[in-house]
Amino acid sequence: MANYYDLDDIIAEEERVSVVFRKAVNGVGIDASAETDCVEIDSKVELPFWLAHELYLRKVVKLKVPTCFNQKTRLELGADAACVDLRSRCPYFYEFGCKIAWLLKLYNDFVVIGAYRVENFDFIWFNSCEPETRVEGRDLGSFLLSAFENRYKEVLAKAHSAAFAAASKCFTLLTKEETTMYEAAQSSMAAFKKWRMGGPRFQKASILGRKRKPTD
Repeated sequence: MANYYDLDDIIAEEERVSVVFRKAVNGVGIDASAETDCVEIDSKVELPFWLAHELYLRKVVKLKVPTCFNQKTRLELGADAACVDLRSRCPYFYEFGCKIAWLLKLYNDFVVIGAYRVENFDFIWFNSCEPETRVEGRDLGSFLLSAFENRYKEVLAKAHSAAFAAASKCFTLLTKEETTMYEAAQSSMAAFKKWRMGGPRFQKASILGRKRKPTD
């Protein structure tokens, strides 16, 4: 679940996911347009991830892999990853994807790549995972890793060398995680340039300026 002290983590868990209820539930009032507060079995509802997470663990709902990780997005990222607008699909694309993959029990642990978490491909099938969800989600971890690797290089390259107009256009395509990385790269480059312009980088040791005394 969300880190209590991490605002980005909390916002990421507000992303909505589609679920199908396995059981009828009374008194929940999820659908404001419904005449009653009851949810019938096989009802399809969109819920914030933090709620879907709890219901899924209790086997009350079946989880659908969000559309931002569908085949269309995968094909676009495979064709030209740097030009895909991931921000409009999901601002917390990687964080949210890792949470979905963990929930579906598609892997055991996380490995750290920079400041972000990506799984290590040790897949475990879970009995409550529906066949269609299993097909969509079984390679979600490797897909997230591939997307991050392909866009990572472009993000850093543009942060270091792109003109302002090009950089502004690129910035609108980035996820929250990539935006943080982009800003860190720009700050690093600015600090490096400041260091280079700050004067001589090497100082001559005082002993080198002394003349040797003649010997008899």
